[in-house]
Amino acid sequence: MKKYQWTPSDQVKHASNIYRSLKELGLEHYGDFYDWSIHEREKFWEHTVRNLGIVFRKPYERILDLSEGIEKPYWLPGAEMNIVESVFKGPSGQTAIVYASEQNPELQRMTYAALEKLTDDILYSMRQYGLQPGDYVGIDMPMNVEAVAVYLAAVKGGFPVITVADSFSPDQIAVRFRIAPPRLVFTQDFLHRGGKEIPLYAKIKEAGAPATVVLGEGDSLRPGDMRWNDFLLEAPSPREAHIMKPMDTITVLFSSGTTSEPKAIPWNHTTAVKSAADGYYHHDIHPGDTVAWPTNLGWMMGPWLIFATFINGGTMALFNGAPTGNPFGRFVQDAGVNMLGVVPSIVRAWRKIPDFDWDWSAIKVFSSTGETSHPDDMEWLMRFARNKPVIEYCGGTEIGGGYVTSTVVQPNYPSTFSTQALGSQFVILDENGRETDAGEVFLVPPIMGLSVDLLNKDHHAVYYEGTPEWNGKKLRRHGDYLVRMDNGYYRVMGRTDDSMNLGGIKVGAGQIEEVINRDPNVVESAAIAVAPPEGGPAGLVIFAVYKGEMDPESLKRQMQQSIRKHLNPLFKIQDLVLTDKLPRTASGKIMRRILRKQYQDIANH
Repeated sequence: MKKYQWTPSDQVKHASNIYRSLKELGLEHYGDFYDWSIHEREKFWEHTVRNLGIVFRKPYERILDLSEGIEKPYWLPGAEMNIVESVFKGPSGQTAIVYASEQNPELQRMTYAALEKLTDDILYSMRQYGLQPGDYVGIDMPMNVEAVAVYLAAVKGGFPVITVADSFSPDQIAVRFRIAPPRLVFTQDFLHRGGKEIPLYAKIKEAGAPATVVLGEGDSLRPGDMRWNDFLLEAPSPREAHIMKPMDTITVLFSSGTTSEPKAIPWNHTTAVKSAADGYYHHDIHPGDTVAWPTNLGWMMGPWLIFATFINGGTMALFNGAPTGNPFGRFVQDAGVNMLGVVPSIVRAWRKIPDFDWDWSAIKVFSSTGETSHPDDMEWLMRFARNKPVIEYCGGTEIGGGYVTSTVVQPNYPSTFSTQALGSQFVILDENGRETDAGEVFLVPPIMGLSVDLLNKDHHAVYYEGTPEWNGKKLRRHGDYLVRMDNGYYRVMGRTDDSMNLGGIKVGAGQIEEVINRDPNVVESAAIAVAPPEGGPAGLVIFAVYKGEMDPESLKRQMQQSIRKHLNPLFKIQDLVLTDKLPRTASGKIMRRILRKQYQDIANH
């Protein structure tokens, strides 16, 4: 373990949201609070819903109904609500969003009142267009003011949002819109990032998306599509929210499984409560705090950022552009960001900039998620902001937040997790189903935020089929490999299944292999993620059986072009290994663990 650590002062502890709960509940230590959150699960979530100020049109009858079993929990039965009403409950004159861009670095601000007005105008326009509750709305936009307002308007109107990352290829857009067909899509003509103009609407057209509203003037429209200014009407009065049940779908997010098709995971109103709760307890977001996290609505951290910031009364800081350079560093400084979320690859990029030197003293806490971090990078980040903690945060789209994380009331060590997330529980098991300090993570349901359904797969088969029991409790599969250290802290060491995290994006090996195997000269291939021996973000390595005459470097470039075109340009091939055959089990499954060992042996020599 690194010697460097951050130790919370009494002032930091006593100002925290966790300490507030300790005093209210008459508890002395954080560990007591965590234990209470598990053993008195319903009381914990009732306490949390109250702390978050969740708005109900009709109160819940109880916190949890398990009459359909542990796999189908019903949270907040009897309640009627729309989670967007919990977003706009604070002072109307407070800044809701502070934003800037590479093209316009000067800060601009939007109040909660102005954001609510824009949300209502969009909702009114959606209804005038003819959308009915239950119709899907697609969003393929960068994380900007308009995207946030479109998202809130759709949820407020009862139109589940189909989110697409702005980096996705037309093929991947088409897959998502086939699984959950939107009636109306929102995008923009181009996005500007790192000095480049990247087309968005052109990819929407190539994907064959349905009727689309386009922000910007830079591309010719298809028949039936419309400009933002032509679509947007002024609402004559505040719009009434569509009132729903707590477990009704508000968003469909996609998380890469091990096959070529991503899992379509519905979020409901209680998933948003889980996101906000993690923001409240583990990231210590207070009213008036400014929260930034370079992300996108296509990833879970986009909706998470909306709910964790606004439900907790914070200000969202949005930068339209690349988060890896000096313009973003200046934005964090000028916006006075208090909580900054990162992906480890971004931190590594900052360290390589010779003149990256901004005043980030306003930051109270960092958070890191998306991929395994390197202790040296996190230590540099802690020192850069004058000794501030990094909340390591690991979870998933199907969780709505984290299952293992940290707090501001415990010592903080670079690249380690200090606690299981409040209100959630997991166990680490070896290959024989026995408890261990290094093995596969299994979640112990029920946990608010956990998915209960998938649109395109068998939820039971994906998460529960064949899982062991623990202390008589049914366990839920998650797939991370976790190590519990001597001091009780944790480290995440990667995945145990065929998924991988590349640059903060989860992708299934099968998705990459499906693209690689389109080359008729590729007999078969296997994609693996290999982390450096000293820890840190994993790199993509391709093993391939190839019958052509192309030299390896040219073949690697060709494969990279295919991934860029058909999957995602952010997935970079670190290395290509040509082989005569791939190791397989008797049933034909690729043995990726053997491939990782083979590659490590190659790298060591």
